[in-house]
Amino acid sequence: MEYKCACCPTFIKLHNHFKILHLYIALIINNLILMKEKRNRLIPVGFIFLYPTSVKLVYFCTFNQPIIMWAVVTGATKGIGLAIAEKMAENGVNLIVCSRNIRDLEDMKTGFAQKFKDVALVTCRADLSKKQDIQTFANIIREYCDSPDILVNNAGTFIAGAIADEPEENLPMMMETNVYSAYYLTKHLLTAMKARQKGHIINICSIASKIAYPNGGSYSISKFALLGFSKVLREELKSEGIKVTAILPGATWSDSWKGTTLPPERLMEAKDIASSVWNIVELGPSCVVEEIILRPQLGDL
Repeated sequence: MEYKCACCPTFIKLHNHFKILHLYIALIINNLILMKEKRNRLIPVGFIFLYPTSVKLVYFCTFNQPIIMWAVVTGATKGIGLAIAEKMAENGVNLIVCSRNIRDLEDMKTGFAQKFKDVALVTCRADLSKKQDIQTFANIIREYCDSPDILVNNAGTFIAGAIADEPEENLPMMMETNVYSAYYLTKHLLTAMKARQKGHIINICSIASKIAYPNGGSYSISKFALLGFSKVLREELKSEGIKVTAILPGATWSDSWKGTTLPPERLMEAKDIASSVWNIVELGPSCVVEEIILRPQLGDL
């Protein structure tokens, strides 16, 4: 007798006339386990088949199973967020993303379906300045993975203005979008991440998190706060197996710079920020990059 494991080239003896039916049923069960184990990581499972002549055992092994990663990227339909999502997809990472604009999400789904056919993309329309939307997004994340391997807190907004002159609403609005969104979403996911003793939280800060500049106003205050949040997380989670990295990019091409007359080389490309993010994700478990500062070659604007 010879039969084949559904997961790898291992062969075990089985009567030939049972072999096709045996493997067919085995593959069905294999797929059911894949759906149940949302990370596509199988565990050894036995299943008994009763035939007129004997009892057969199918063993699903864990050999040769792909380890599928899940990444959450907020504000993922434009600029740095989109570039990071694309870099993750290029490397086979499944994605759960959000944006305030449903049309941008639909365009992203269409583009990813063409370019990254083997990668799952889950989208959610959410305004992360609102706690209820953060809760909704966190619930969707839990439907697809118990906790993400990578969490990129990228959602943010920028409105120029000096503190003396800007509307009073600027500060709470930018704190809610740039800081509280990262704080509350991370808080929703931390319990599961700590239980796994694994994960990487990446906060997209800004060079404005380090250096105040004219007309930075409430934006710079919020980005200083996001860097502070990153530093506190790093201290709290270093013994939990969870990495925390703050990315501090300078001027980077995005929709915010549409219409500018600056030459292309004066600003950084979003894809370069994304490459830096992926480089730190690939590091081994004993190493973490706490901060990355990226600037245009010609310096800050």
